[in-house]
Amino acid sequence: MITPRAVLGRILTDLGSTLVEVVAGPADPARAVTGVLIHDPGDPSARLPGAVLLGVGVYGAEGVAALVGQARAMDAAAVVVRSPVPSEGPVAEAAERADLPVLGLTPGASWAQVAALLGALLATDELGTVGRPGEPGGDDPLSGDLFALANAAAELVGGPVTVEDRSGRVLAFSSRQEEGDEARIATILDRQVPADKLRALERHGYFHDLYRSDGPIYIDGIAGKPRAAIAVRAGGEILGSVWVVVAGPLSEVQDRALRESAKVAALHLLRRRGTADAERRLRADLLATVLEGGPGAPGAATRLGLAGEPACVLAVTAVETGTPDRVAAGELLAGALALHLSAIHPRAAVAGLGGVTYAVLPTASAARARRIAEEFHGRISGRVPALIGIGRVAARPADLRQSRADGDRVLRVLAGGRSRRQVAELSEVYVATLLDALADQIAAEPDIPDGPVVRLRAHDAEHHTAFTETLAAWLDSFGDVIAAAAAVHVHPNTFRYRLKRIAELSGIDLADPGDRFEAMLQLRLGL
Repeated sequence: MITPRAVLGRILTDLGSTLVEVVAGPADPARAVTGVLIHDPGDPSARLPGAVLLGVGVYGAEGVAALVGQARAMDAAAVVVRSPVPSEGPVAEAAERADLPVLGLTPGASWAQVAALLGALLATDELGTVGRPGEPGGDDPLSGDLFALANAAAELVGGPVTVEDRSGRVLAFSSRQEEGDEARIATILDRQVPADKLRALERHGYFHDLYRSDGPIYIDGIAGKPRAAIAVRAGGEILGSVWVVVAGPLSEVQDRALRESAKVAALHLLRRRGTADAERRLRADLLATVLEGGPGAPGAATRLGLAGEPACVLAVTAVETGTPDRVAAGELLAGALALHLSAIHPRAAVAGLGGVTYAVLPTASAARARRIAEEFHGRISGRVPALIGIGRVAARPADLRQSRADGDRVLRVLAGGRSRRQVAELSEVYVATLLDALADQIAAEPDIPDGPVVRLRAHDAEHHTAFTETLAAWLDSFGDVIAAAAAVHVHPNTFRYRLKRIAELSGIDLADPGDRFEAMLQLRLGL
C-alpha cells in the first residue's frame, strides 16, 4: 500500500527556524500531512484529515487550547499559531491530550506566504519526487526533488541555498536559512528576491557574469553576506540559478559540489517545466474555451470549478517598457496573479492567452473585484508595471465571453495611453473604447472620404506648414489664443493668422460648435 509522501518532519526541516518552531506537543516527523486548512471560526464544520491547521487570528492560551481541541476532532496533523505562544498550562495540556504539535509562526511572516510555502512543499511531495532509502533515487541526496537538492547542496557547500528561476522567483530552498541575512529571509518569505536586490545585481553586472560563466561566481557587497551563485543550464538555455550564502570564496571542494548541484537542478527544472507546461496548456485551453463561449464553455467551466456562481474576468498585461523580455514579465504576472488569487478564492482560474493574462474570479460583487485588482496591482507594480482591465460580473459561464471583451477593451485604452489609470472598469473609459471602435470602423473603410482635417494634413505635407498642429492646440486650449500660441511657440498674432488660413483651406467654421466637435473627433481618430 502506498502511504502519503508528505510528512511533518519534511515541513519542520524545510521551514524550521526560519518560519516555524515547535512550542508544544509531540512532533512526530513521520506523521502524514495531506493539506493546508485555514481556521474559520464561522465554519467549524470544515475539516481535512491530516491537514496543517493555520490558526489565523487565534491568540492567548485559552484560544490556542480550544483550537487544538478542534484540530483533534478533525484529525489534523499539526496546528500553527502566531508566536509568541504560551507553551505551558492549557496549551501544553491540550497538545498532549490531542497528541498534536503546536507550531509557532515567526512574527512578521504573512499567513498567505506560509500557506503558499506549505502548498509548494506538499505539491512537490504529491508528485512523488521525494527520494527515500531503498527507492529510486533515495540513496542519493542529490536525486530527490528540488527541496531535497537544496538541502543536500547546503550541507555540501556549507550555507543556506535557494534555487531560483530567471525572474528571481524562489522555486526551492534549504533549511538553515537563519544563517543568512535580512535579504535572504525576505526572499524566503516572499518567495521572490527583493526588487531592489535584483536591480543592484543587474546594475553591477552580476547577472551578465552569472549567465556567461560555466562555473560559480562570487558576489560580495550587494546583500549583507557574500553569495556564491551558478547558472542552471540545459544545453545553451538558462533555466535558473542556485544561490548559496557563504562565508567567503569557494574552496575547490565547494566549487565542485555547487557545479554538481547545478547539473542535477537542471534535470529537475526540465522535468518541472514539462509537467507545468502540460498543466498550464490544459488550463489555458479550458479557460480559452470558457472565455470564447460556445457549446463547450459550460463543460470547460465545470472542469475548472467555475460553474454555478457569478464571476468576472480580469485582463492583465505588462506595461510596454522597451525591454525585450516581455515573455518573462508575462510569466511573472501570471504566476503572481495565480498565487494572489489562490489565497482569495480556491477556484479562481488564471492563464496567459495571446500575450494577456486572464483571470476568472468567482464573485458577485463588482466592488470586490475592483478591490482585489487594485490590491494585486499595488503588490506587483514594484516588480512589473502592469495594467488591469476589469470586466463586468457574469451571472453564468456563458456570459464570461462578454466580461473578457470588457477587459480587453479597457486594456486597449490603458495600453494606448488614453487614460492615466492603470486599473479600470469599462464604465471609467467607455467613451475612449467607443473611439477605438470608431477608429476600427474607419480603418476597415476602403477609402477615407475627404474632409477638413484630411485637407489640412495634405496641405501641411505638401507645403511644410503646421496648420494641423495649430488647430489641435487651439481646440485643446478651448479657443484661448494666448495659451494655444504658447503651446506651439509662436506669437499670438501669427497664431491668429494661421487660424484664418485654416478656415480658408479646410472650410471649418471655427465659430460653429458642430464643426469644432467634428474637427476634434477627426484629430483624435488620426484622420
